[in-house]
Parts: sequence; C-alpha cells; structure tokens
Amino acid sequence: MATKKDPQSPAPHAADSHDLIRVHGARENNLKDVSIEIPKRRLTVFTGVSGSGKSSLVFSTIAAESQRLINETYSAFVQGFMPTQARPEVDVLEGLTTAIIVDQQRMGADPRSTVGTATDANAMLRILFSRIGKPHIGPPSAYAFNVPSVRASGAITVERGAKKAVKATFNRTGGMCTRCEGRGTVSDIDLTQLYDDSKSLAEGAFTIPGWKSDSQWTVGLYAQSGFLDPHKPISGFTKKEMRDFLYGEPTKVKVNGVNLTYEGLIPKIQKSFLAKDKEAMQPHIRAFVERAVTFTTCPECDGTRLSEGARSSKIKRISIADACAMQISDLAAWVRGLREPSVAPLLDALRQTLDSFVEIGLGYLSLNRPAGTLSGGEAQRVKMIRHLGSSLTDTTYVFDEPTIGLHPHDIQRMNDLLLRLRDKGNTVLVVEHKPETIAIADHVVDLGPGAGTAGGTVCFEGTVEGLRAGGTVTGRHFDDRSSFKESVRRPTGALEIRGATENNLRDVDVDIPLGVLAVITGVAGSGKSSLVHGSIPTGEGVVSIDQAPIKGSRRSNPATYTGLLDPIRKAFAKANGVKPALFSANSEGACPTCNGAGVVFTDLGMMAGVASTCEECEGKRFQASVLEYRFGGRDISEVLAMSVSEAEEFFGSGAASTPAAHRILVRLADVGLGYISLGQPLTTLSGGERQRLKLATHMGEKGGVYVLDEPTTGLHLADVEQLLGLLDRLVDSGKSVIVIEHHQAVMAHADWIIDLGPGAGHDGGRVVFEGTPADLAADRSTLTGEHLAAYVGV
Repeated sequence: MATKKDPQSPAPHAADSHDLIRVHGARENNLKDVSIEIPKRRLTVFTGVSGSGKSSLVFSTIAAESQRLINETYSAFVQGFMPTQARPEVDVLEGLTTAIIVDQQRMGADPRSTVGTATDANAMLRILFSRIGKPHIGPPSAYAFNVPSVRASGAITVERGAKKAVKATFNRTGGMCTRCEGRGTVSDIDLTQLYDDSKSLAEGAFTIPGWKSDSQWTVGLYAQSGFLDPHKPISGFTKKEMRDFLYGEPTKVKVNGVNLTYEGLIPKIQKSFLAKDKEAMQPHIRAFVERAVTFTTCPECDGTRLSEGARSSKIKRISIADACAMQISDLAAWVRGLREPSVAPLLDALRQTLDSFVEIGLGYLSLNRPAGTLSGGEAQRVKMIRHLGSSLTDTTYVFDEPTIGLHPHDIQRMNDLLLRLRDKGNTVLVVEHKPETIAIADHVVDLGPGAGTAGGTVCFEGTVEGLRAGGTVTGRHFDDRSSFKESVRRPTGALEIRGATENNLRDVDVDIPLGVLAVITGVAGSGKSSLVHGSIPTGEGVVSIDQAPIKGSRRSNPATYTGLLDPIRKAFAKANGVKPALFSANSEGACPTCNGAGVVFTDLGMMAGVASTCEECEGKRFQASVLEYRFGGRDISEVLAMSVSEAEEFFGSGAASTPAAHRILVRLADVGLGYISLGQPLTTLSGGERQRLKLATHMGEKGGVYVLDEPTTGLHLADVEQLLGLLDRLVDSGKSVIVIEHHQAVMAHADWIIDLGPGAGHDGGRVVFEGTPADLAADRSTLTGEHLAAYVGV
C-alpha cells in the first residue's frame, strides 16, 4: 500500500468550480431583466412584499427550467404523457441542478383521497395486513377502500391457431364498502325542504328556488304529466304515485303541445343542483342545497370506508380501519412494537414514513383524514415527508412559505429541517416572509421595491446583517414588533359555544366575545379550525373567509371575480345606448379571432404550446367596433388596463362617476391591492394576492360576524400593519371579527385571545387561556404566552 504523498496540494478540479446558479435577464411576469447569482449548497431566502416577483423568479424561472430540462431527457413518447412547459423568459440560466418543488398547492379534494393514500402509508399498511393479518382475506387490494369487489364469468374467445371459446371466471376482492362506495359518508335529501306535503301541486307545494308555478318545465311538467293528480295533497299520494313522483324513470310526455321528459323529483334535483360545483352557485341556491342535502356517516361501515371482510382481519387485535383512525404518533408506536421477520423491510419503511410525520410536526393527523381538509401549510409538510429520509444530494429544494399555518413554537422545528436538508449538500431556496426563517439564511435576496409593476427588481443581495442595515422595505420592517394596545374594546355580547366535540375538541365550552377583535390561537393541530368552523354556523350574518384557493382560468380577472365588471358594463351600455354584453370579452364583444382571450394558442403536441398576442385585437380582447364606444373618455380595454388605484379615482368623481363600481374598488384598495390591474388574469396573481382578493369580495357581504382563517398568509411584514388597520376599521364599523392566527403581531393587537392546546391532536382540544393579550404574555403559562412575551419584549 503506497504511503508516499505528493507534498504539493493539487490544483482545484474544474468540476468544483460550478458552485453558483446564474440567472441573467429574467423577465417572467413582472421581473425587469433580473440578473442574479445564487450560491449552491446554501440556504437562500427570497423575500419582498406580496407581488414583488419572488415566485416568478424562484418557481416560474429557476424551478420551471430545471424541470423542463429533466423532462427533455425522456423520449418523445414519454413526454407526451407529461405536463408540457415552455422555456421561461430568461436570457441565460447556468448551473441548475435537479429541482424538487414543495409548494402549497392543495391536495386533490377527491372524497377518496386521504393522508394515507397521498403519502403511500396506506399502500404499505395494506401489504402488511395482506401478509400477516388474521384471518387472511386476500391480496392488498382486499384492504383498499378505493377498489370494489368484482365477479364475472362467461365465455372468452382465444385466438390462437383455430378460434376456440373458453369458459372463464374472474374474481377480484376489493375492500370498498358497497353502501358508501369508499366515501365514508352517504348523502340524504331532506324531502321537507323540497315540498310542503300538506299542499297539492296546483296549490304551489314546491319550495325549490326558481321553481315558479307558471313554469311548464318544472312545476307544470309534474302537474300535467298524467302520472299524478295535481289537485291531491302530496301527503295523500298512493305508494305508486309517490314512487312515480320521487323516483320515476325518464319518460317522454306532452305538456301544452311540447314534448318534454318526465323524471322523478330526486334524480332531477341530483342532476340540476347536486352535480354542480357548490362554490359556483348563487348564494340563495347554495343555501338551499346546504339545507336540503345532509351528509351522514355511512351506517354500514361506520365511516371507515371499508367492507366487513377488510375490517375483520386483524394484527394484535387492531384492524386496518383502527390503524388508519389512530393518531399517527400512536400508530408509529404500535408499528414499532411489531416483530415479524418475514415483513421486516416493509416494517422498516413504514416506521420511517410514520416517524417523518411526527418529526415534521404532523403527528396529530390520522391516515384516514381526507386530503382536501388539510390547510395549505399542512399539505406542504405532507409533501415534504417523502424527501426527509432521501439519500439524494446536490439537488435543489424549492419551498413556498414553509412556515404557513405554523405556531411560533413549530417554526423552530421547520428551520431545523431546512438546515438539515442544506447540510446534506443540497441547495435550498425558500420564499418566505417570517423573520424567524429569514434569520437562518446563508444568503438573502430581497425583491421589490413595490408590488406588481412597481416591483420585479433585486433591491438587496447578501447576508441577514446586511439586509437589516440595507434600508429596503424588508430591512426597515425586519425588527418590527407590535406592542399591546393601551386599552382594549369592551364586548357587546358573546357567541356561546357549548359541548364542542368536533375532531379532537374535548367537550369545549367557550364564549367568543362579539363587537371586538377576537383571536383564536394555539399550536398547529390544537383544534382552532375545528372550534371555529365546526361550531359557528355559516348562516345569516356570518361571513366565513377560509383558505380555499380561488378557482379561475386565464379569462377570470379581478374585475370579473369581484363583480366589478357588471356596473362598468352597464355604465358603458347606458352611455352609448347599446347592450351590456358587448363590453364582455367572454360574450358578444369578444374578438372573433382569439375568442376574447387576447392570445392565440398553438398546440405543438409534446412540445410546450406557444401563446402569441392576437394580431387582430392586439391583445385587447375586444372587437374593433366595441372599442369605438367610450365612457369618461376611455374605451373598455383602457379601463381594464387601469390599476385599482387609477380606477378608484376615475369612477369616484367627474363624468365617469359610478358609485357601484367605486364601492368595490375602495374595498380592493383597502386590502392593499391598489397596484393590480382590473384585467390581469387570476392565474398571474400570487397566493397572498388571491387571498386578499377573496377578502375584498366578502367584505361587501351583509354580515355582522366575520370569521377569517389566517389572513396574514402570504403577507409581507410591511403589509401586516395595513391588515391590522383594516381589521380595526371592520370592528369600529360595528362588525365582530374572529381571526384564527399564529402571527404574534395580530395576537398583540387583539382585544381578546382564546388559546387552545396545550399540544396537538389528542394532546390538545382544550381551552388553556382566555383573556387579553397582555394577560397572556404576563401569565406565560402556555407556549403561545411564552412566544408572545418574547415577541413584544416583556
């Protein structure tokens, strides 16, 4: 073995010189020719006000190009099955590594998608039970609530030499409950909400919205179908008449000389109301559906979604349904207690997955929790689980605000995970607003100085200490700390909640004060959302603004989403003596070449499609004849190109004064969206902007109680102050505001705090403090109290 060493140190290897990701001339969305160098194998945090271009640089440029280049290494056949991505608007991108994106996109809201199915933990449990469960009932599919049992028999033709018919039988054992089809709940229609059975059809028995007595398509169809006596009270119908009335098969009938299809009331309601997206319904229709349809736990499987056979097979007296219903931290302990050499590799993999849940702060979930009920922050952490134990190094991990939905106590744990990913030799890029996470960065990139067109440039690059002294908006607000109010408001009443047991709540009795700013807080998983959304009925007078994402296509924009376009169209139509439909790019006024989209899409198969500006309307989306009509000296395309602030001034006074439009614009400016343009596609708005757009829309609703779910999501430190001012104005105008929040600035600003805990899951679900923020900080008896006291410096 050679022992002699060269005394001279070798020259650095050429391969070690690539330690930067270089971006030159990035122009995606609002980026203004951004050039930047990001160090590899370091933790880089991108910050700046909401809408300044952080996501455009990190996700739409760096991560998108990395993924596109990886996709191009596959064959054309494989690429045909993958999402196509266009090359970002950038001159040079060098030094890219494989990007793993962990974003906040909600998981699919399919009723059969659960935490277990989304993380493969269910798949491993199914294999485990199929190998060592007693009694043995079949392969892993026999334990899957997504797989129905199938039996078939008959003749099949085998074309081998001479054709020959062979008798064959086919069996597949699935674990799906036959009653609820793997959903865990069954829906029942409350007939008392559809009709008054003491009246006859002729007397107007139907109580369904929009079913007028003179309509031959609805009421007239039943009254004149010939199947029913229109003058007999519904309670007097015979069994046959009732069956025809409620469940009749589609049959052709003639009503007033018109051929129509008669069918039973239940299938008709299911097709006309229940098949539609509830969010897209008008408010009075949605209220009717919520009254008429009740979802109850399936009586056959007791909500477990599984067949009787799947529930009968057990390991140590625990069935797969019991395992999925356990809190994950308890399930991890149970799996650790299993000693079975025949399935040792499987047990190791399952233990690792379950321990990752606990480590990342999601040990309070259960595997049967529907994936659609997870918050954005929880969904992001669930996606992180598969990367925690990964042996990959020299990859780029891209995170979108990983601290969303986290209590200050949990942020430290998230920071440790980010640092551990970096220390394994990975490049970690994080878009973040929280100072606690910015503080651990090796490198900070601050974008701005403003939002929208006022942003898109790099204001600062360097260390955290440099940011503090840099004088940018982020630097100036980095050490901002809210102080307690000198005097808190007195409540005008109370919302009494008694015996709340939703999810992990333990028979909670609490009075939420009205007429003040009340904040509900506690560690993630302590029961805050269960208490507020599960116990406060969203009926008359309650406006609930949750974190569900806004649905919207390229054709949707702030003007259409908020209802602002209606008064604008009417004002244009009245001033010019034409129809309002002409001033909609989705209706009669649309440019015929691009159908009102403003761009023409060319599909290139497996390659990314190309969107080019429409040559006929030059991207204005309207016919040339429509643009000749003017209102206040502007045509409709010029109005849609205005920012909210410009439009507020334009419609506020003078010849173009339109009070209905001005009211909506004032609300948009109030939530800090003065810089966005009215016609900007919703698809180009950031997450924080979409949430504030939703808040502005709901502020117009008539309600005495506003329930907000983490309104600081996606907000920069400088914008939090504006949000607090908005909440104060709501309370001062006589509203009651209830906020679920972790941000210490909102807690300190509250009139009353209700703290849930002390822990998460079955360690939470209790009220551990009620009182003023000052008392909570002075008390320091809870985790929230300790962090709030440290934040305000008392």
